[in-house]
Amino acid sequence: MSEIFLDTETTGLSFNEGHRIVEIACIETKDLVPTNRIFHKLINPERDVPEQAFKIHGFSTNFLSNKETFDQIADELLSFLKGKKIIIHNAPFDLGFLNGEFKKIKKELIDKEVVVDSLEIARNKFPGTSNSLDALCKRFNIDLSKRTKHNALLDCELLREVYVNLLDVKEPKFNLSISAPDVNTLLGKEKKYNRKIVKISEIEIEKHKKFLKSELKKNFY
Repeated sequence: MSEIFLDTETTGLSFNEGHRIVEIACIETKDLVPTNRIFHKLINPERDVPEQAFKIHGFSTNFLSNKETFDQIADELLSFLKGKKIIIHNAPFDLGFLNGEFKKIKKELIDKEVVVDSLEIARNKFPGTSNSLDALCKRFNIDLSKRTKHNALLDCELLREVYVNLLDVKEPKFNLSISAPDVNTLLGKEKKYNRKIVKISEIEIEKHKKFLKSELKKNFY
């Protein structure tokens, strides 16, 4: 199955508060192996970029002013995402912005059923610790030297590496379904033995009961 690792950068924390997407990146994989297909767009948010947001991703209002608007890239993005599992770190944030943008221009929304939240997986595996993308990269010894600012395309690649590690982090389990090998097999022998089943008669059973009763009285009473 094909997967999409997706990340966005925005002007703020909530689409409902008037903030918009300024960058979106998607990396396609097939069974988690990169296919070299990438979707990456810088987007004119049609509003000012607050200073705080600029400090995070480095995209200024002026720099983004001549980029495409979201409605101009929406169809291409939907086509790229169609029929694929979408993996996002802190999915409610990015999905809230994406579906907010799609709804604004009356386009198809992304179904939550196709989205995997890697943050939720990390929290289940490592409860009580920081599970930010940075923290997980450090946990898995993934190189962060290029991440001087938030960048959606770089973050997608980091997320892919983190996700692969998250799937590999499993507690060791014993496979009890595998039976122990036969001794003859271990010794390289194929000899088989016929076992004769001996049926005990009723008379012998009664004799055995009397013997046990006699011995029990002798030893315990």
